[in-house]
Amino acid sequence: MTHPSIHAKTNPDKIAYRMAGSGQALTYRELDERSNRGAQLFRSLGMKAGDHVALLMENRLDFMEICWAAQRAGLYYTAISRYLTQDEIAYIVKDCGARVVITSEKCADVVAPLITNAAEPMFYIVDGSRTGFRDWNTALAAQPATPIADEIAGYDMLYSSGTTGRPKGIKRASEHNPIDVPNPFLKLLCANMCGMTSDSIYLSPAPLYHAAPLRFNMMAITLGGTSVIMEHFDAEEFLKLVEKHKITQSQLVPTMFVRMLKLPDEVRLKYDVSSLNGAIHAAAPCPVDVKARMIDWWGPILIEYYAGSEGNGVTVSNSQQWLSHRGTVGKAVVGSVKIVNEEDQEAPTGEIGTVYFADTPQFSYHNDPEKTKRAYNARGWSTLGDVGYLDDEGFLYLTDRKSYMIISGGVNIYPQETEDVLITHPDIADVAVFGVPNEEMGEEVKAVVQPHDMSRAGKALEAELMVFCRKHLSPIKCPKSIDFEAELPRTPTGKLVKRHLRDKYWPKKERATV
Repeated sequence: MTHPSIHAKTNPDKIAYRMAGSGQALTYRELDERSNRGAQLFRSLGMKAGDHVALLMENRLDFMEICWAAQRAGLYYTAISRYLTQDEIAYIVKDCGARVVITSEKCADVVAPLITNAAEPMFYIVDGSRTGFRDWNTALAAQPATPIADEIAGYDMLYSSGTTGRPKGIKRASEHNPIDVPNPFLKLLCANMCGMTSDSIYLSPAPLYHAAPLRFNMMAITLGGTSVIMEHFDAEEFLKLVEKHKITQSQLVPTMFVRMLKLPDEVRLKYDVSSLNGAIHAAAPCPVDVKARMIDWWGPILIEYYAGSEGNGVTVSNSQQWLSHRGTVGKAVVGSVKIVNEEDQEAPTGEIGTVYFADTPQFSYHNDPEKTKRAYNARGWSTLGDVGYLDDEGFLYLTDRKSYMIISGGVNIYPQETEDVLITHPDIADVAVFGVPNEEMGEEVKAVVQPHDMSRAGKALEAELMVFCRKHLSPIKCPKSIDFEAELPRTPTGKLVKRHLRDKYWPKKERATV
């Protein structure tokens, strides 16, 4: 069993986290002391195991310190995207029941309007003082650097949207574990399959508020390695950092592969990436030709997994398996995969159906028992709503997205949320939002609108609707383009047949076929 507190005793001066751009670093001793002070501060505020803390900030050392403080205090910690709107942030803060919200100067403007005269949540800022906020670092310094008396493992509770358009927290039941019990799947993936050890130097290129970057950054330190965190991703800078720090492992999304492959050869190939021996990727489907080119370039070190933040099952494919089963997302390593047809029967090999996991950990959507119920069938199997099939060796292939979810650059975008905004515009009678191909990002957001007056359809209304969207949603959720139709396809019962619209924009070879 390992934990940064253990490594702080055996290797106190080793770097745990380093910021790639600024070079700021945190040793294991410093991480242990600051996370102890954080846990002590949480207890001094009356927070007990099972309570919630929310944090919203850019990639920085404080982010990981706070997560580790919450982890050893038994708290649920909810990381929020700093690209969400004020309304979206307010909803998550309220829904998760955060007793404390911690932000930074860079993100404070969007958080400040949430402050009221209520006793909770309490609002803190990590880098200075600001009206309405308590000073996190000053409060931290007043606390002892020793462990709290009642240490118990806490967990992240991250948010994933659904067809209702509102994000839902994915809550893992507390197992009342000691703080040094690692996540068994992460240990399997990172240590056993990707080769991460105490000698590893891990490069983190993605926003820390996403599930995989956050969890892998914590596992790298659980194992006693060093993590180098990029403030933001840049294709050439990533390669430069691999060479500079002799990076051994990283976790990426396919869009990052695309951007690196688009670099001129004289730039792309001038950096020594031979130290890499494990590159984990997930979050979005990786085009077959892109993955093949990456394996040709980096060697057979790519490891792909299919899973959700729900943690209800996992498949994994290493490069050798993928090369002999091109397009697969692997075989089950947590639970077993079941393909269920429309008759709710287990489908035979090669037949497309809904992907379920059996014999896996249970999960629930916070404050949404109906959505939780819909994720399970009568056998107790759970699904993320994806569609696919198994080959005769048990390798899984995905053939569609869950509920037409849009995956752009590895980020999940849920069309219902955008539709709910657009339909409130006075000139709109009906709307459908879905993903269309984008060479770099994988998919981009497209809206097809039925105006009340078709004579208004055109560039002027398109521009007006885009401005309208940006007032209510973060830019990534807003349409990149809008088309107009006199009538949208709906069944007699009123159900929108979105695929009739979506298929017009997708090449046949990219549609779900076997």
